[in-house]
Amino acid sequence: MASHLQLLLVLAMVTLMVQTNANLSPHFYEKVCPQALPIIRSVVQRAIIRERRIGASLLRLHFHDCFVNGCDGSILLDDTRNFTGEKTAFPNVNSVRGFSVVDEIKAAVDKACKRPVVSCADILAIAARDSVAIYGGPHFWYQVLLGRRDARTASRAAANSNLPPPTFSFSQLLSNFQSHGLNVRDLVALSGGHTIGFSKCSSFRNRIYNDTNIDPRFAASLRRTCPRSGGNNNLQPLDATPARVDTTYYTDLLHKKGLLHSDQELFKGHGSESDKLVQLYSRSPLAFARDFKASMIKMGNMKPLTGRNGEIRCNCRRVN
Repeated sequence: MASHLQLLLVLAMVTLMVQTNANLSPHFYEKVCPQALPIIRSVVQRAIIRERRIGASLLRLHFHDCFVNGCDGSILLDDTRNFTGEKTAFPNVNSVRGFSVVDEIKAAVDKACKRPVVSCADILAIAARDSVAIYGGPHFWYQVLLGRRDARTASRAAANSNLPPPTFSFSQLLSNFQSHGLNVRDLVALSGGHTIGFSKCSSFRNRIYNDTNIDPRFAASLRRTCPRSGGNNNLQPLDATPARVDTTYYTDLLHKKGLLHSDQELFKGHGSESDKLVQLYSRSPLAFARDFKASMIKMGNMKPLTGRNGEIRCNCRRVN
């Protein structure tokens, strides 16, 4: 009787898991619009050629979308009379960018498909993957599960409470990631997204003037870019190779050269699990690529809208 009950419970769990991901598949668009993914990649490629740092911005858009009520394209919505969206939340305002590239992708893919069949949420997931693969090479290409639908609303309050700021301690970062179903390995691997792109002075000023876990010469060099007051928008690369997906980010952490306080919190030299992962990734590009891809897929599957939930937006900036 007990074994029969256990079998029923296992079958119920499997059924629930299948139903949860029933509409997510790497082949979701192969029949309805097989040219969708190649078109998205070509637009991302052109955008990166136009402006080298835009791929990092597209990767960040996907992250900031998924961490607020799941990967549902809500970050793309402009404010309306009915809701104040995520664009003006503190972690996003004057910070997230790349919206015009998303518009460009949406227009190109809808034209090729002859109707809006590709969701804005899926566009963010695909554009993030393509950006990483363009910067990092074939080791960083992975299959994205597709079939997300778009949210009909957005929440500024949720963005303010769910997106980890650069001032977070390790325990705060881990707690934040765990609240989204992610673990230490996901935290350290996904933080490796800072292998590309730039950060504003306002995000690292406190670190270079007040932190102790920082190389003194590194801090002194940054003070020329980021004075104690003024220059809030002055940019600094997140690692020494901001246009290449590699392991420099982790090597920098070993030498106390993490740009953001939250970056350096991943490595303190105490032999923690986080320390060991930073050391592993710094010496093994393949281990970093493997874990980064697995964590990106895991993050991209957080609370997707599928089936009859949500919609396929005609314009990523507003609901239909």
